[in-house]
Amino acid sequence: MIVEVMLKPEIHDPQGDAIASACHRLGFEQVRGVRQGKRFEVELEGPADDDTVIAITNLARDLLSNPVIEDFTLHPG
Repeated sequence: MIVEVMLKPEIHDPQGDAIASACHRLGFEQVRGVRQGKRFEVELEGPADDDTVIAITNLARDLLSNPVIEDFTLHPG
């Protein structure tokens, strides 16, 4: 299962700003902004049934993200 963690839209992303600035210096003027995030690939034993999805949701909320400043999404992996 894939867990993607991103800063909430209202939270300033200085690393994303630095990447966008580097894009401009390298000639990629069409880049208007960059938001940087984290991706976790969680290997599971067995199928991703409802109980497993709930467990991974709790893991993402409690360990992999900071819910005050970050949102996360789950994707099948």
